[in-house]
Amino acid sequence: MFRALRQRFEAWVTRGQRPARQPVRLDRRRIYILPTHQGYAFALLLLLLFLWSINYSNSMGFAFTFLLSAVALNSMWRAHNNLLDLVIQPSGAEPVFAGQDAQFGYRLDNPDTGPRHGVALQWRDRSPRYADVPAQGSTTVILAVPAERRGRLRPGRLRVLTRFPLGLLQAWSWVEFEQDCLVYPQPCGGRPLPAAMAGGTGSGVGEQGAGSEDYAGFRPYSPGDSPRRIAWRAAARTDRLLVKRFTDQARPELWLDWRLLGMEPIEPRLEQLCQWVLKAEGEGCEYGLRLPGREIPPASGEIQRRRCLEALALF
Repeated sequence: MFRALRQRFEAWVTRGQRPARQPVRLDRRRIYILPTHQGYAFALLLLLLFLWSINYSNSMGFAFTFLLSAVALNSMWRAHNNLLDLVIQPSGAEPVFAGQDAQFGYRLDNPDTGPRHGVALQWRDRSPRYADVPAQGSTTVILAVPAERRGRLRPGRLRVLTRFPLGLLQAWSWVEFEQDCLVYPQPCGGRPLPAAMAGGTGSGVGEQGAGSEDYAGFRPYSPGDSPRRIAWRAAARTDRLLVKRFTDQARPELWLDWRLLGMEPIEPRLEQLCQWVLKAEGEGCEYGLRLPGREIPPASGEIQRRRCLEALALF
């Protein structure tokens, strides 16, 4: 029940806020402050001290109570100023696979001449990540957000908080940015790679053919060989006819086709295609990807890998 009330209060307070594209500066209207559990216990102690001082007319009790009250008020002022004018801006998040944690980075900039201690970022009910921000400097905080499904993951609303200096009060604010992380399908499936053929055919294992692109040495003359390929100088030295040999060097190339997976559900198909992409890239093959409405031509390398995984994530 307490959690539901807190979520309703948070939604009501942030109803006018929209996801920001630019860095966010925390002004006075965005910062809220309330006692922590220790703060409520401290307030109860002050009340008991005050009642005891009244009951016994003890001037030292009054002085001690008011001194502790002044400490609490000063703590509230320090906690509020620890967030005031702090600038938060997001940084990029690398793509991850479903089931992993996306690492969202946020830079905290401190324009003041004094350092800020114990500033934290928190995503939902996870443990806050604390950091100290140096005077007129910056620091980066990384938040881990679970990526449960493929597609684009947005962390949504974050809480910036501090309990500095005594932990009696907590000052906080909410920020939200237009940032996201691409989540690839989880690589899963037990099928082997499809059959592949030499480059340009779309399937099959690459092998050397009798092409005309790459010089590959000499071989003995066979009847029917073209006189243009006879190595006359080499034949004069060895007293036998030798023929220049040329080959086409074709790297393995294959098509990872959606239709090869039959009538399986969508997500298992994408997971199997994701595993094929990773395996084909690991084996150095040239591979292409066919999805309904989209075809990625065969290639290899990190760019090809990202293109294929992105197509699977956004399918």
